[in-house]
This record gives sequence, C-alpha cells and structure tokens, in this order.
Amino acid sequence: MTPAERKLRVYHVFSFICWLILKVWNRMTARGRENVPEQGGLIIAANHASILDPPIIGGAILDRRVVRFMARDTLYKPGLIKSLFTSLATIPISREKGDLAALKRAIALLKEGYCVCLFPEGTRTPDGNLQEAKGGIGFLIAKAGVPVVPAYVWGTFYALPRGASFIRPRKVGISYGKPITPEEIAALGEGRDAYEKAGALVMARIAGLKREVETGGLPRFWINRRLSMMMAFCPHRCYR
Repeated sequence: MTPAERKLRVYHVFSFICWLILKVWNRMTARGRENVPEQGGLIIAANHASILDPPIIGGAILDRRVVRFMARDTLYKPGLIKSLFTSLATIPISREKGDLAALKRAIALLKEGYCVCLFPEGTRTPDGNLQEAKGGIGFLIAKAGVPVVPAYVWGTFYALPRGASFIRPRKVGISYGKPITPEEIAALGEGRDAYEKAGALVMARIAGLKREVETGGLPRFWINRRLSMMMAFCPHRCYR
C-alpha cells in the first residue's frame, strides 16, 4: 500500500466513524448534497462554530468527495493529533501572518482537481453568530478559479462549544448551497477590493443558507405573510 493509499484509507475510516457517532448521538442531517460536484477542483466554504464542523462537512459527502481541510498550524503539536492531521492530508496555515505558502499550496491542489474546505471566518465564532471573512480568503477563491460551494453547519455551537469537554446530544446538521461559479467571482474584478468582495459574497451565501435553516427552508417573507393572514382572519377570541 502506497502512502497516498494509506492516507485515503485513514481518511475514510476516520470520517465514517465520526459520521456514525454524529448520526447516532447528534441525529445529524444533511441537505443539498447534490450541490457538491463529484469531480473537479472545488472549494467548500463553511461557517465555523466548533471542532465538530470538519467531521460533519466531510462525513456528509463521504460518498461523493474526499475533502482536504485547511487547519491552523498551532494544532500540529507533536503526538497523536499531528499524526492524525498529517494522515488526513490537511493543509496547515498560520493565522498570525499572511501564509502565502499555504495559500499557494491550496491553490495548486484545487487546480489539480482536489476538494479543499476552508473557513472564511478564520476561527470559531465566539457567540454563535457569523463573522466577516478574513483577509486572504478572497485571494484564494479568486486565484483558484474553481466553483465554491457555500455550506452552513448548524447546532455544533451548542453540541460542542469552545471549552466543552464532551459532546452534548444536541441535533446538528449541514446545508450545502448551490455553487458560486468562477465567472461570478471573476465579475467582481481584480485586486484587493475584488478579493474582499469575494469573501463577502461567500459569507452572504452562507448567511442565506442560515436563514433557510432557521425558517425551515421557506423564505422568511412567506412565513411572515402567512402569519399576518392568519391573524387577520382569525377571531380575536382565538388569542384570549
């Protein structure tokens, strides 16, 4: 077995175990899986609330894609964790400085047809709300020239928040949105302003998925309209 084949086996075994645990313990669900292309270079851009996010993102599409994650270099401490991260073919990136080498490595993998997941916010949310995209994300997206699938992971902030020592049995899930095409990114222009717009566009699409999840997949205006109609026609005694 070659080193590449060994890494692929470790990835599938680890991802399947994580998926099984999350499916049973946290009743994990996924929708929009059909929005993830099965071939070709691809970026999955997701919100980040918990260390449970990567297993959910990769596990939900285990039968479609192998996902390489960009992870902060401080996680690569000597020992089991570093060995696991290396076996899973993650891409270490420094958050303290502009890690151009890591960005170039990710772009090269994308151009070779791999799927790379990144977290535009850069770190886990401190309050459960979406944050702005960090610098460098738009640059990577613009230079890669591949589709970007926005993804919204929900429930993980409560299932395993920062500082928690065990996974709570809270329901979790993920929603994959329709891909943002390279043409859409290219239409934003070039340069730093365009890179910022690309990052903002991705976060806006993630925010849209968040709204869909919160409203059960129905537009908020539709729900508000139906509620208004019910209140208008229902006798006042119904509210007493």
